[in-house]
Amino acid sequence: MLVSLSIRDFVLIEKLDLGFARAGQGGLGALTGETGAGKSILIDALGLALGARAESSAVRRGAAQASVAASFDLPKAHPAHAILAEQGLGDEDVLTLRRTVGADGRGRAFVNDQPASVALLRRLGDTLVEIQGQMEQHGLLDIATHRGSLDAFAGLDKQADAVRTAWHAWRAAEQARADAEAAAEAARRDEDFLRHAVKELEALAPRPDDEETLASERQLLRAGSALGEAVTQALAELEQGRGTIASLGTAHRLIERNVDKAAGHLDAPLAALDRALSEATEAQAQLEAARDALEFDPARLEKIEERLFGLRALARKHNVAVAELAALAGKMAAQLAALDSGEASLKKLAATAKAARAGYAAAAEAQAAARRKGAVRLDKAVAAELAPLKLEKAKFVTELAPLPEADWSEAGTDRVQFTVATNPGTPPAPIARIASGGELSRFLLALKVCLAKVGDAATIVFDEVDSGIGGATAAAVGERLKRLAKDVQVLVVTHSPQVAAVADRHWLIQKTTTRNSASTDVLALDAKGRREEIARMLSGAEVTAEARAAADRLLAAAG
Repeated sequence: MLVSLSIRDFVLIEKLDLGFARAGQGGLGALTGETGAGKSILIDALGLALGARAESSAVRRGAAQASVAASFDLPKAHPAHAILAEQGLGDEDVLTLRRTVGADGRGRAFVNDQPASVALLRRLGDTLVEIQGQMEQHGLLDIATHRGSLDAFAGLDKQADAVRTAWHAWRAAEQARADAEAAAEAARRDEDFLRHAVKELEALAPRPDDEETLASERQLLRAGSALGEAVTQALAELEQGRGTIASLGTAHRLIERNVDKAAGHLDAPLAALDRALSEATEAQAQLEAARDALEFDPARLEKIEERLFGLRALARKHNVAVAELAALAGKMAAQLAALDSGEASLKKLAATAKAARAGYAAAAEAQAAARRKGAVRLDKAVAAELAPLKLEKAKFVTELAPLPEADWSEAGTDRVQFTVATNPGTPPAPIARIASGGELSRFLLALKVCLAKVGDAATIVFDEVDSGIGGATAAAVGERLKRLAKDVQVLVVTHSPQVAAVADRHWLIQKTTTRNSASTDVLALDAKGRREEIARMLSGAEVTAEARAAADRLLAAAG
């Protein structure tokens, strides 16, 4: 609920700080004052903090900018918390919305002293305050709120959950069917290309490591001639004349025959000859194997280059890497398989979507039936409130109409609108079209009393709900405002002493005019001040003893 409002240099207000309630408290607050004192300025200032359109004319004459800050106590489950989290803004128990407007018309918006957009202020404001003013096109005058208000009044949470779940299931099934149809259509369009491409890919049978393996072997084969010649020359050196290995073998045998006679002096040379002979023999064998392996094979090189160039050309054709050709072949083959078996799959998806639609339609019809019953109850509840508000000839009707399928949503298949017939025999019309501002405000009061616990906003502002009435009717307005204030915080701009007398808190709005300037101030009234203000409202400019006595009676009756 609204806990404070701070205003600087706004229209006629130079500086004003108002405390409306302590955290956790609601109640009824009355704003009174003489005509022209500037009561609407407070409502306009609050609207500015809630994201209303800013005008440079709102800046007080001679000031550089106007500033308005509104602070709200947020319960833990309030939807504003989710909005703040979504925007990555700091979340605190007290939410402050602040707006500045310069004399040049430029402005800024802040949420908890962090820069924000006006749209975010407006979005948060919609969850915090309802301003029910004369001909203001928001709150219950906005048809977009009527369906949710009826559902909340009728307690249709379970039906809403069932419809929402069925809606998303239907949408998911329709999306799956549409995606499959689009894929099948694309496949049919490209069928010839797919079959040709798959045939090409299957002919090459690419593997992910093909390019690396083939390039390596190609490089080796292209160097094969020079390498083979080098190996052959190396072998020739080993075999030149008698040959290195033959000479090492002869030397080894000669030393070996005489090693026993040398008293150990030939042991080391014999071991060295043994190692040299072994290594030379191994080297010869390895060189002969390398010569055989490196034998230049033009046919093999041609075959490898043909495959490598074919893979690279195919990769360029499909705009993928050579290593991705194998995966591409699998994907295209799967597309062809889906095309071949697609009709059966499409029929199955279509059947699923049809069943999901039927499930949604059944859930929506159950919701619609419950809404119709809830509408009858709401109409009766509002009707009971109209007569005491001097609207006994009027009739409130909650109209339900089926929506075309294109407009179905997770909220159901009904259009809900609150309508009013102001005179017997006249057809009901949208509530926002009522000609009299006073009648409209009282209709909104009657409706809001019936919907007291509906909606997120914990603060409701009524602007001159008692316009054009007095006596018993004004007392009835005050009684309903008091009743409504048991569930939510209510602020009312009023000219009625009967309404002011039942308020829990009372502020007097005063306008001071000098030769060159005018200013508006707001005073929080104590018991004595309330008595004097209510007496003024009863008697006019001159407060009489009789007026004070009448004020005492009103305050006593209000308890």
